[in-house]
Amino acid sequence: MSSVTTVKSYQLYINGEFVDSMSDEKTEVLNPATGKAISNVPKGTREDASKAIDAAEKAQKSWGKLPAIERARYLHAISAEIRKNVPHLARTISEEMGKVLPLAEVEVNFTADYIDYMAEWARRYEGEIVQSDRPNENIFVQKAPIGVITGILPWNFPFFLIARKAAPALVTGNTIVLKPSDFSPNNALEFAKIIEKVGLPNGVINFVTGPGSTVGQELASNPKVGMVSLTGSYAAGAAVMRAAAENITKVSLELGGKAPAIVMDDADIDLAVKSIVASRVINTGQVCNCAERVFVHEKIADEFIDKITKAMAATKYGDPLVDNELDMGPLVSENALETVERMVGEAIASGAKVLTGGKRADKEEGYHYEPTVLVNVTSKDMIMREEIFGPVLPIATFRDLDEALEYANDCEYGLTSSIYTQNIDVMMRATNELQFGETYVNRENFEAIQGFHAGWKKSGIGGADGKHGLEEFLQTRVVYLQYNQKKK
Repeated sequence: MSSVTTVKSYQLYINGEFVDSMSDEKTEVLNPATGKAISNVPKGTREDASKAIDAAEKAQKSWGKLPAIERARYLHAISAEIRKNVPHLARTISEEMGKVLPLAEVEVNFTADYIDYMAEWARRYEGEIVQSDRPNENIFVQKAPIGVITGILPWNFPFFLIARKAAPALVTGNTIVLKPSDFSPNNALEFAKIIEKVGLPNGVINFVTGPGSTVGQELASNPKVGMVSLTGSYAAGAAVMRAAAENITKVSLELGGKAPAIVMDDADIDLAVKSIVASRVINTGQVCNCAERVFVHEKIADEFIDKITKAMAATKYGDPLVDNELDMGPLVSENALETVERMVGEAIASGAKVLTGGKRADKEEGYHYEPTVLVNVTSKDMIMREEIFGPVLPIATFRDLDEALEYANDCEYGLTSSIYTQNIDVMMRATNELQFGETYVNRENFEAIQGFHAGWKKSGIGGADGKHGLEEFLQTRVVYLQYNQKKK
């Protein structure tokens, strides 16, 4: 049995209208669970992206003058409409990038919550009045919108990332142009239908599909853009920085991760196993903040490895639109599947031992890979240093906390990390010494709306969520106001 689909056709969304691209070329979108085509989207051009930026620039002049609370009302209207369409939007996400339906539904609802959360900052973000060294002078520190924001979206949480970039941008008075991933553009163009329905002013949000080499390049290099925000790979982030450099355009980048999970000898082993498996197989391991490598204390290694191997082996996977009781779906593409195969093959050739999985799944169609556990690896092996982005869990051992921290920090990435222990001294030392933007203690890797999601080292610049994420979309103006200088 396989899911039945109809091939859909979409248009770009620019200046409040669905329009054709200046190019006749199309990108075919595949369902990764089956490998079959589900839609065609325009292969947009630099000219399309430039047109969208022009529309956003024009719209920003009036949008930025609206009181923030008025901008927030539009955001609340968007979130309300999203909640009316959860099943349709979740199915759209699952169909184009392979996410299991329950997780896709969580993503849709979380997106609506996120938009509401950011809308509620309308009356809360603020400037300051600071003391002057001069008589009869006030110094005002004001917060102002940047102007036109461009956002380059990933395919792994495609719907939520629309909100993560657009909601704080809009509530603070910016307008935005978004480029969805070629793997998962359908949900973004369904989002555009919601924008149209709620009557968001023309040009405030625009969507342009197309390659990063053309559309993405224009979004990063156009001199009218005040900030470009990308969620993606290190290579994509470096390319955006190079393109933005010519105009000294601000960049906000969330890039790759190689999250370590440290399991101490006093850890609750069952909790650690449950949390790490959840953090590894979520979205088939295709999440930047996934637990990517485990360091377990040698005293408990045998018990931990036995339990986590059984848990990984019990992971159910398949086509999310056929079976609602799955833990994970397929990888997003044939190329992604081949990358995981190559990395595991190289690890085995270097001496790694496969305890479960280790190969392409025996499925008639789609890009499925077996949940995999590897041992006999060290912190220097490539499988422990390069981002896997698949359901593969390499495990190494350590003798003491010093060694665990050394292994964990010996990495060019610095997005997320986790530790499992009952010792408060160990907790505190680890949270102070782990060189990562986020550390999770005795829980799975999943951030909160009100927190701050930001990477260190090659995992990014800037960040998202909470007050600090909102402030990424603002620039600061200082006004020195001298008054009543005449003597009486």
